Parts: sequence; structure tokens; C-alpha cells
Amino acid sequence: MDRLSNTVRPYAWGSTTAIPDLLGTAPTGEPQAEMWMGAHPGAPSRLTRPATKDAAGSGTDERSLTDVIEADPERELGAAAVRAFGPRLPFLLKLLAAGAPLSLQVHPDLAQAQQGYADEERRGVPVDAPHRTYKDANHKPELICALTPFDGLCGFRRPAEAADLIAALGVDSLKPYVDLLRASPEDRALREVLTAILTADPDDMAHTVVEAAEAAERLGGAHAPYAQIAHHYPGDPGVIAAMLLNYVQLQPGEAMFLGAGVPHAYLGGLGVEIMANSDNVLRCGLTPKHVDVPELLRIVRFEATAPAVLRPEAAPTGEELYETPVDEFRLSRYVLPPGGAPVDLTAATPQILLCTAGAPRAGRIDLAPGESVFVPADEGVEVAGTGTLFRATVVV
Repeated sequence: MDRLSNTVRPYAWGSTTAIPDLLGTAPTGEPQAEMWMGAHPGAPSRLTRPATKDAAGSGTDERSLTDVIEADPERELGAAAVRAFGPRLPFLLKLLAAGAPLSLQVHPDLAQAQQGYADEERRGVPVDAPHRTYKDANHKPELICALTPFDGLCGFRRPAEAADLIAALGVDSLKPYVDLLRASPEDRALREVLTAILTADPDDMAHTVVEAAEAAERLGGAHAPYAQIAHHYPGDPGVIAAMLLNYVQLQPGEAMFLGAGVPHAYLGGLGVEIMANSDNVLRCGLTPKHVDVPELLRIVRFEATAPAVLRPEAAPTGEELYETPVDEFRLSRYVLPPGGAPVDLTAATPQILLCTAGAPRAGRIDLAPGESVFVPADEGVEVAGTGTLFRATVVV
């Protein structure tokens, strides 16, 4: 078992205080958006292991979790996980702290990702090109679990509800969208309106967004989140697109699963996020980055759905599981009470354990909020003490 040293990503939308508050460190004044735990090549966790034979020094050296897994995949991940997902850790665990809205986005399913990646490779689009859509051939289902009250957007509203929300703004240039939402079958209405928003003249749309934002500010209530979004992204067509989606407020301990084709955005709050190890994101708005409208319209699922707020299912062992329909990750939580008996978490799969409250122990490693450990497959581990631990692993 290894204590992990993790990288904090300073994306502009990040909170300046949420992660420092959890870690008990002083804010730097700069945004601290995400702390990554895993073996993603962009920022792999680091750990200390006994030095290799050719290494000089004190007998230990620091290595990335990526390098450790590559050196002996079956030892670190277990044979079943290697058979199922290949010689790599198939998930990325994060602390995510949104101080401003993230981009409105959608993810492809596995077949779409494989097809899109192969097409861009065939056409010779550089993987780091700003207009590149598919960075890899994997899908990117996600789960976000709130540690504080957490606001987001998830899935399409019923068109009639979106029409009422938009009509209440009283903006003349939005009336054609209202008419479409009220007159067409649901799937066609959503497709036609989102297409119209994303292909509108940029100057005309920017003027419309300004009018809509001013109206939302005056109205408040259900319109208040969109005024706040517009404050961060003035003139962005994603402000209008966001009104097509369900507004969701999670309380601490509640979670939301984002499957393929479901448009979504995180607006604010601190949470634990877990996802398949992929960078495939198709953006719909609230971003200066490339928006590939034709590909986006091919990927989005144009169906109205009520957002499913997940609450953990408790087992007699004390494990509280967030059930999802994917195998690349499995997230659960343990709330360890004072004086409770140790809990055996030994498993045939790789695990990352993250402390979010209290002072629990994993084996002989004492953990504080924000600290984590990597547990190789089949390595014995007991957790004890008092606090909250999130457990990330895979399904095989």
C-alpha cells in the first residue's frame, strides 16, 4: 500500500478556497480546480517504493503510479482487471472544486469514441490540435458525489418546461425557440432548438444572451442560475442552451451519474468525481474552446429525462455503494464511527482510498482529509479510526 502524492490542476473555473479548506492549507489566491488521483498520463499520482537495483541513494525512490503499473500490471492491478481493461488503471479519481461553471458538454459512448478517434487518426489531425475532438478511443462516463451543496445541469428538460422558462424572459429574439419547443415532437424540438442556438449569428446571439441575462437577473428564482452563468460567460450561446437542461442541486452525500450522450455541466461546489480514464469531451458552450457542432449533434441523446439523484446503498459491512452501469469504476463510501471495529477492504482489484473527513487509518498509514493511498490487488488492508473514506475500484 502506498501513500499518494497528487497534482492539483489550476483551471480557471476552480475555487480558490474549497480544496485548501479540505486539506487544511492556506489558499494561494489562485484557482485550485481538481486534485487527480490515479495513473492518467496528464498528471499521474506519485508514490515512494523501494529503489530499483540500479538506483542510488537511501533505498527508496519516487515514481509515478503509471510507471509502477507498467512495470508489473498483474501484480498492481490483478489478473482479472488486466484481462478486462488492459494493463492500465481504467479510472481517474478526483476532488473537484468548481468556483465557476464548467463548460456545457457531452461524452461519446465507447463505439462512438472508437470510430471518432480512428477517423481523426486517419485524417492526420494532431492529437494536441485545438480542433481535435477525440483524444483517445475510450468512453468517459462520470460520477460526481457532493461533499458540499453542489449545483449542476444534467439532461434535457421536457421541451414544454424549457419553453415556459425561456418565454418568461420576454426576449423577442427567443420567441422562435419557444414556438419550436411547444410545437414539435420532443426529440425533434430539442434537436432543432439546440442546433439553432449553436449555429446562430454570433453577434446576434451575443445580444440575445445579454437581454436574457438581464431578464434572468430581474426575475430571480428559477432564472437565477442562468443569470449567474451569464455573469461568467457573457454573450455565450451556452447560456441559452443551458436553459434546455435540468437544474440539479445535490446535498452532501448525494451523487449524479453522467452517461454517454447526456449534456451536462457543473456549476459550483466541492465533490468527489470518478470517471473512465479518457479525455473525450464534446463541448456545447460556456467555453472559448472549439465546438464541433455536427459531431456534437451526432452524439447528443435528444430525449427529456428527469435527472436521477443517487443516494448510496448501505451494506451490512458499512460500505455505502453508488451504483452505476459501468465496470471501469466502482465508488463507495465508508463513514467510520468512533470506536468502530476495523473493516477489511482486501480485494482482488486495485483500489484508491481517499479520506474526506476525520483521521482514519488505512493499514499503518494515517490519513487526513484530502490524503489518499493506492492499494494493489490482493494486498491486505484494514481501515479503522474515525472519519470518512471513499473507495474507488473496478468491477470484474
